[in-house]
Amino acid sequence: MAHVPTPEERRELGRARRKQLARQDHAQWKPEARRKKPIVLMEESMRGRVPALVSLKWERMVESPFGYFRGAVPVMAADLATLANTGIVNQICGDAHVRNLGAFAGPDGRLVFDINDFDETIRAPFEWDLKRLSTSLVLVGRGLGMKGGACDDAVQTMIARYRKFVDMFARMPVTEVARYQVHRLQRITPVGKALLKAERATPLHTVEQLTVEEKDRRRFREEKPLLTPVSAAVRRAVLASLVEYTETLQPERRHFFAQYHALDVAFKVVGTGSVGLRDYVIYMEGNGPGDPLFLQIKEQPGSAYAGYVDSEGIAPRAPQHEGRRVVNGQRAMQFQSDPFLGWTTIDSRHYQVRQLNDHKASIEIEDLAGDGLGEYAEMCGELLARGHARSGDACVLAGYVGNGKRMSEALAAFAHAYADQTVEDWEELKKARQ
Repeated sequence: MAHVPTPEERRELGRARRKQLARQDHAQWKPEARRKKPIVLMEESMRGRVPALVSLKWERMVESPFGYFRGAVPVMAADLATLANTGIVNQICGDAHVRNLGAFAGPDGRLVFDINDFDETIRAPFEWDLKRLSTSLVLVGRGLGMKGGACDDAVQTMIARYRKFVDMFARMPVTEVARYQVHRLQRITPVGKALLKAERATPLHTVEQLTVEEKDRRRFREEKPLLTPVSAAVRRAVLASLVEYTETLQPERRHFFAQYHALDVAFKVVGTGSVGLRDYVIYMEGNGPGDPLFLQIKEQPGSAYAGYVDSEGIAPRAPQHEGRRVVNGQRAMQFQSDPFLGWTTIDSRHYQVRQLNDHKASIEIEDLAGDGLGEYAEMCGELLARGHARSGDACVLAGYVGNGKRMSEALAAFAHAYADQTVEDWEELKKARQ
């Protein structure tokens, strides 16, 4: 019988990875190692997007350094790939930043707060999530006028929380890790405010926001370019894709979904990084007008990290449906996921399917002012630790991260250096777009 490594042996595997990349070496950022200019990488990532919307993405990216950062995942993916890594491969969010955590309704109807954007999810070195999340804390803190020390403290707080919880998960029974819930959400001020917003974000509220009554029926509003009608041919293609989508649902959820019928289809612009991708919304109705359901069918072209993990042999993968990649990554990392989460295909393009605005809400940047950033950083560290423990080996992670401050101090240094680089790249983009 093959030897099964003990928890302590797995911790030792993590410790051994410090020889591949010492924890203090996470501080390194080497702009001279870049192989392509950021603007070239961004232009390449725009290929295949809706041409008329590309300018809107550029506009959102030039609004602020953090706006640029949100849209520039292809740049950071390329940059991270130039650095040494731990070789500890995990499911990562891929776009871990402060606004990609939020509230939503779980399958049991209760509100959940968790990582909630997985467009870039992939199996890759676990520290890539930590580096992106750390940089976002610094950028947001600077944007709120905080001094460097406060931003530094937020990053170290997040990493300390991450370190504490991966160690805790490494000592827990596997089934307890799988069902572990965070209980102090309401006491974290920015999170509590997001949860209050989420309570109000009901499907009926979405009806009032996104639809109008016309000729005895409701249809989507027209708010160009953010919400626009589609042609009859596109409508047929979108609705036809629900056949494939339905097969990706669990049987009992398939049964419930079958009791809804479509009323209207529209094209919707969402986010920053996703602007220009095809995104359709379907307005559906079940037991009468008081039972609306809104589905979002969101194009998924592939993770920005894919070429780097494949070409470097970090986490080679077989070709797969990109919508399925997103859904599987989300289910792996989240405690609870949207009950109508699935995937489909339209005109050979891959799509993720999920509910739109069903009790969904994210934090507001201004709520992170003062003590809010530190409070929220703690929550980010805890949730990311849970996501990594659910989808990886907490013993290996705990063994590598250890108990000291070496990694938190190194990641704070990296975050400041990469935030500086982000500002420089943002300035270059502004000049290029003038």
